[in-house]
Amino acid sequence: MPLSMAQLHARLQAFPSAELEYPFGPEVAVYKLRGKIFAMLAEGEAAPRVTLKCDPVLAEALRREHPAVRPGYHTNKRHWNTVYLETPISKQVVWNMMATSYDLVRAALPRRVRETLQVASGV
Repeated sequence: MPLSMAQLHARLQAFPSAELEYPFGPEVAVYKLRGKIFAMLAEGEAAPRVTLKCDPVLAEALRREHPAVRPGYHTNKRHWNTVYLETPISKQVVWNMMATSYDLVRAALPRRVRETLQVASGV
């Protein structure tokens, strides 16, 4: 059974200090951490998808292993992957990709800002 948008939203909203915005219109949900994007959900399209930040080496590996994972849609294809949700993929793989994306954005924040955030373990 494919992941639902409700499941994806619930998981992304569970990350500490996650902010939901719709800067590109009502069909693209953008999740940010302190103003920096870590996930984008295309909600109203024929091919629902989530775009997530990723380490370039891991991004390539995930694309090779999972047909649902492709280079980032309308993003830097080296650092972002898009998961097409109509193609079968393990829920755990997507959850791990979300956590990795959040962690990469969190790690790039200034130390004083990172220290004010809760740890995202268990999300």
